[in-house]
Amino acid sequence: MSKVIISADSTCDLTKELTEKYDIKICHGTVILGDKSYIDGIEVQPCDLFKYHDETGVLPKTAAINYQDYIDFFTPLTEGGNTVVHFCLSSEMSSMCNNARMAAEDVGNVFVVDSRNLSTGIALLVLKAVELAQNGEGAEAIYNKIVDTIDKVNASFVIDTLLYLHKGGRCSAVAMLGANLLKLKPCIEVHDGKMDVAKKYRGRYSDVLLEYAKNRLENLENIDSRRCFVTHTMEYGSEQAKLVYDYVKGLNYFDEVIETTAGCTISAHCGPGTLGILFINK
Repeated sequence: MSKVIISADSTCDLTKELTEKYDIKICHGTVILGDKSYIDGIEVQPCDLFKYHDETGVLPKTAAINYQDYIDFFTPLTEGGNTVVHFCLSSEMSSMCNNARMAAEDVGNVFVVDSRNLSTGIALLVLKAVELAQNGEGAEAIYNKIVDTIDKVNASFVIDTLLYLHKGGRCSAVAMLGANLLKLKPCIEVHDGKMDVAKKYRGRYSDVLLEYAKNRLENLENIDSRRCFVTHTMEYGSEQAKLVYDYVKGLNYFDEVIETTAGCTISAHCGPGTLGILFINK
């Protein structure tokens, strides 16, 4: 019997526990350290990236999933008449979505969603798609409902160090110097599929994170209460991450608050100490 399969690029940063619980299929990207390539989330973890940078001073690189990778990924999923709804990193940030769409057209029975987002901003859409599939919705209906939800995703991160953004060409030397002198911690928001600097915080990072959390969640009545992600590039259960998680959990508003560690894509671009609160607006 055919079914609807929900899948996503590894950039969605869903935990292994969640992908297994909801049978979400993951297409893994590639991380390049020096002259060696590794499978994102399987052969390399964010801590490996930070260690590599500390030892070499060289920024890790990520490679887009290519057309043939998607062909190889979609083909077995569509066997037996199955249909697939697949989620990609924002097309404004990577060529992966375009590659996936070309492969989907050739394989057939695959609906590719340009999430216009990254990390667990994508995961929020993926889990909504899972719920729709569990309710018996077909792939095309799921795709259409998800497209209508994309603009409601609220994704942001606070950056502890601008070093990775600077080395990646996303922050000028002057801006980095100024931020370091003033001890600024910028908040990066996703708008129209792209990352933009929003508010700039100043002070001790633990205080900054708590202020950030309060700012993001000050209008709970406008937020979908089903779930919220606290996603970061720190060690799982770190003191600073726990501070934010406990604050969000303590609001007693969300049905579930999920702590996740960001994958290699976010880690390679934003560096250690990055933390975000992600949810869907009503």
